[in-house]
Amino acid sequence: MGFGQGLSGLNAAAQNLDVIGNNIANSGTVGFKSSTTSFADVYASSRVGLGVKVAAISQRFTVGTVNGGGGEYDIAIDGAKGMFRVTDQSGAVMYTRNGEFLVDKNNFIVNAQGYRMTGYPPGAVGANPVELQLPTANVAPVATSTATTVANLDANAKVIYLTDTVTSPAVNGSVTLTAAAPPAVTGNYTFTRNPAGDIVWETAAPALGAPPAGTYGTAPNLITVDGTGAITAGDITQVPGYTNYTAAVTELAKPFDPKIAGSYTNASPMTVFDSLGNSHQVMQYFVKRPADATGSVYDVYYTMDGQAMAPTTEVGGVWGNPQKFTFNNAGTMTSAPTVTLSFAQPGGTATPADPLSIAVNYTGTTQYGSNYKLVAKPDGYTSGEFSGINISGDGSLVASYTNGETQVVGTIVLADFANLQGLQPVGNNAWKETAASGQPILGQPGSNGMSNVVGQATEASNVDMSKELVNMIIAQRTYQANSQTIKTQDEIMQVLMNLK
Repeated sequence: MGFGQGLSGLNAAAQNLDVIGNNIANSGTVGFKSSTTSFADVYASSRVGLGVKVAAISQRFTVGTVNGGGGEYDIAIDGAKGMFRVTDQSGAVMYTRNGEFLVDKNNFIVNAQGYRMTGYPPGAVGANPVELQLPTANVAPVATSTATTVANLDANAKVIYLTDTVTSPAVNGSVTLTAAAPPAVTGNYTFTRNPAGDIVWETAAPALGAPPAGTYGTAPNLITVDGTGAITAGDITQVPGYTNYTAAVTELAKPFDPKIAGSYTNASPMTVFDSLGNSHQVMQYFVKRPADATGSVYDVYYTMDGQAMAPTTEVGGVWGNPQKFTFNNAGTMTSAPTVTLSFAQPGGTATPADPLSIAVNYTGTTQYGSNYKLVAKPDGYTSGEFSGINISGDGSLVASYTNGETQVVGTIVLADFANLQGLQPVGNNAWKETAASGQPILGQPGSNGMSNVVGQATEASNVDMSKELVNMIIAQRTYQANSQTIKTQDEIMQVLMNLK
């Protein structure tokens, strides 16, 4: 009987060493899950056992360390829940934790064995998984249809008259002069200035005329006046109570013309795109007009690539039909905030594109006493070539394009099982579903109980090298002890044979 027990012990110890050796050999394999050997004793009808057998070889599905700095398409599952779902060349479905992926010649995401990663199609999370393939075509252009524009129009800007010529009257200057020495002279003297800029004292009543000759003011702000009223020393503008002279100003009518800077108050460009992805420059010209009963008024004209853009019109150099903006005394815009701009042939006859219609929303535009500022954010974009992929924590594959746009081109699907130990290992770091494992539970990373994923990272093997080395020493001792049992039994048999 002893030979049987010893042989079973040797066999079990050898299988245990095989498992340990396999763990150590795969300590550097990405996504590898180590195994453990479970033993069971063997009994027949007697009270003495018949030895030992290997009851099961179980895999430890604990999480390995997630290491960053991987390739562009490497992916790590950051948690215990979930496995990548892949298909082989025949379409058979397998599952793996090895996230070393790359892109094949057909732009499918594959691992080193050529198994294709599966996931949900764009915008269809929860649908039947498909093999994930990266885009090769350009992203189609999108024509501009809306624009958010927020501006502040300077409340102190000068009015530009469209049809009337307006003359603002001159305002006399004045200064209060007090003699610095006898005889005592004081008074408020008014003046104008001649074309050379010299002081000309007002003489018409009730003006005081020229001050008598003398020194006026207080040190150090003193001026000296001679007998003709001319200032021979000092700076009159530094004398307290000085008010400057303002000459009469004539404002000529200035019809709007985008080529004449003085015919508008401010202008700002905005880049838009037509249905072919061609860019165009829309200009917004703001013209401050005289206030009316509604409040402050601005005329706003629009051009696209230098041509009038509806509602603006231009016939024979005469520009008309501006959009009217009004503001109350608090600087708040009181006119309708949305203006619809349109252009019938944005590409002309050479490159015809769909008519362009843009709803520009000016909500938040103000007229405050500060500098002009405008921020425009139109939608739409030109076409772009695929330039790379970014993998989000929720498994979304976000493609980047040369035009700066991004779009989700698929979502990784993860699978989990009620009994992971029931999975059948098939090599190449992969498992297959069995009746014992149960059917896979599929879900998007971060939902349905699944772990998140990490892009440009891999999950290391969960082999604990120090633990495996200790287990190897124990298995070796077990093997030696079982061999010693056989040797001792052999010696006993020799003694029995010699008794004959």
